[in-house]
Amino acid sequence: MQVTIELGKCPRPSVTSCPVLDTRFAAYCSSSLQKPVAASGKASSQRKPEGNLQGHHQKEDALDITSPEDKPEVNFDKAIKEEINDHFRYLKDEIVNYWLGPEGRPLHEVLLEQAKVVWQFRGKEDLDKWTVTSDKTIGGRSEVFLKMGKNNQSALLYGTLSSEAPQDGESGRSGYCAMISKIPRGPFERKKSYDWSQFNTLYLRVRGDGRPWMVNIREDTDIIQRKSQMYSYFMFTRGGPYWQEVKIPFSKFFFSNQGRIRDAQYQLLLDKISSIGFTLADKVDGPFFLEIDFIGVFTDPTHTEEFAYENSPELNPRLFK
Repeated sequence: MQVTIELGKCPRPSVTSCPVLDTRFAAYCSSSLQKPVAASGKASSQRKPEGNLQGHHQKEDALDITSPEDKPEVNFDKAIKEEINDHFRYLKDEIVNYWLGPEGRPLHEVLLEQAKVVWQFRGKEDLDKWTVTSDKTIGGRSEVFLKMGKNNQSALLYGTLSSEAPQDGESGRSGYCAMISKIPRGPFERKKSYDWSQFNTLYLRVRGDGRPWMVNIREDTDIIQRKSQMYSYFMFTRGGPYWQEVKIPFSKFFFSNQGRIRDAQYQLLLDKISSIGFTLADKVDGPFFLEIDFIGVFTDPTHTEEFAYENSPELNPRLFK
């Protein structure tokens, strides 16, 4: 007695079924439809299905089909729980450090401190604390990059400045590149700020190409201050192969809004510093570079000036109420 398979009754795989099963089922049907299998027949008719089956297994090995059981399991609840535990641990350390003193150090040690390095560049993790931007965000052609300097002992900011205005019909000016520090974050992504109230001078060790830069400092006062408001002062690089030490008193920083110096000037709040940045916009097209060793603050005992700019009731009536 001979058993045969009718071609018209072979079920077709469903489109909505599992794609892995569909592939295997379609391959099985195609291999079985090539030659009917006889229960008792010649040896040649039995060897062909075996050859087809072996070729089918080789095809599966070539496709490297992974079954759903082999996929790694992802436990989102466990990951979220671990993340929350880490944040609570950071919060505990922050509270303990607060009672010990600023940044976890005794208060008398902080008060006697005369200098402090805030940013230094000795590895890639130090570069991750900064971000670079240029007029490409508004359609300009300036380019800026940041990488580690020679022997991983400094940060090298370089690129090309282009003052060509974007061809969008909206922006009439262009040509700037900037390097900005990221706002420090605490537990649960809370914004933190730097407290420089014990110091009166910004201290940098840089090496440039003779271009003038603008040093910008932002305060962590989102309630009364917008992102476009900052305090700025000039930094002039000498050029050449030698390093230079730049000291800028905080009393010299002037208040600006949207790139314009305001008539009413305000004093910089040193206990609420959120970020610092360096901007190049001297309208000189071409390559540039600025190499930075470290950025810090220190107390200059010879500098007694509190605020370098005058105010009057007409310019700033809030200060004279």
